[in-house]
Amino acid sequence: MTDLAWIETAITAARPQAIGALLRYFRDLDTAEEAFQNACLRALNAWPQNGPPRDPTAWLIMVGRNVAIDDLRRGTKQQPLPDDAVISDLDDAEDALAERLDGSHYRDDILRLLFICCHPELPPTQQIALALRIVSGLTVPQIARAFLVTDAAMEQRITRAKAKVARAGVPFETPGAVERAERLGAVAAMIYLLFNEGYSAAGETAGVRAPLCEEAIRLARLLLRLFPSEPEIMGLTALMLLQHARAPARFDSGGTIVLLEDQDRSLWNGTMIAEGLALIDKAMRHRCTGAYQIQAAIGALHARAPRYEDTDWAQIDLLYGSLEILQPSPVITLNRAVAVAKLRGPEAALAMIAPFEARLGSYFHYFGAKGALLLQQGRCDEARTAFDRAIALARTPAEVSHIRMHLDRLMREADAAGRASA
Repeated sequence: MTDLAWIETAITAARPQAIGALLRYFRDLDTAEEAFQNACLRALNAWPQNGPPRDPTAWLIMVGRNVAIDDLRRGTKQQPLPDDAVISDLDDAEDALAERLDGSHYRDDILRLLFICCHPELPPTQQIALALRIVSGLTVPQIARAFLVTDAAMEQRITRAKAKVARAGVPFETPGAVERAERLGAVAAMIYLLFNEGYSAAGETAGVRAPLCEEAIRLARLLLRLFPSEPEIMGLTALMLLQHARAPARFDSGGTIVLLEDQDRSLWNGTMIAEGLALIDKAMRHRCTGAYQIQAAIGALHARAPRYEDTDWAQIDLLYGSLEILQPSPVITLNRAVAVAKLRGPEAALAMIAPFEARLGSYFHYFGAKGALLLQQGRCDEARTAFDRAIALARTPAEVSHIRMHLDRLMREADAAGRASA
């Protein structure tokens, strides 16, 4: 590995801990981020010559803090900078700092950092953008490409988010047990939102947004290291791994959606599936079931089925039933209807989703599913109406293409029926 490669790896790994610690010290996002960037610049000069420090995170924190303090002194008191040799004399300081920065310090700093990024006053898009910038260290152009906006628009979004956090007067003390539990739930939700930003992409945007899924999984693994006995964090990580494992099979070469029943399962990522299955099995042994665990358990049933025909729909129906009780939602019922259709037929599934038509009137997947169920019943005219509605609500060319496939099939069947009767 080249000097630059291992330095980049060390800096990326250290970033959440270092930014979190600098934020605790300076209590300002911009100052903490600038201090970290300055420390990284010094690392690029010092590490190739002196070799890697024993604890790169402690080194970056110490150097970043010293440089920022010097900048603050220079800006406020016009005092001269200390001698560079003093700033760089880290031998004793590093030992002391590394000793103090034990696991609990890291855990609280990272949790605080993630919690600030998902501050309740920020809309989800700003939460994700801020987390990608502050925690993950992505550049503004990289985030702008992922969200399909201009660099200037993303810069404004992040600036507004920072300003809102500053105005909110976010507390910086170490959270207590109750607050930590609340914050952990909020952080987990933010990470899953980030994952879905990447997972819901299709067509030309799928490749651009795929790194968002990988970054969400990386953050979830980080959270799992901080809270290794939290079953819901295990469930969240397993859920994302099991979903992302199907990525190579979800679209064909033309960018059209490939349904689960038609996917080539040999393309699924076996390593991710094995990790996800191990995590959800471990989580379930805690007997403290949550929504992420249930969704991961559903994903595990799909992953364990050698073929689509082997899917355990009865178990999936039961799991969705538990999810409806825990987290009632028309979308969850719509998903459950797929399992019900397999077990009791399309009529039962249509009866289940009918009451939600008004609430899901602008939801593409509702009309796509309704059209497919009507098609299974041979109610072609009603299916065509539902598919037309779905196309009107489609957000991506891939969704339009998928529904168009159903409509083309209807037209072919109608033509064949006409020729047969002629």
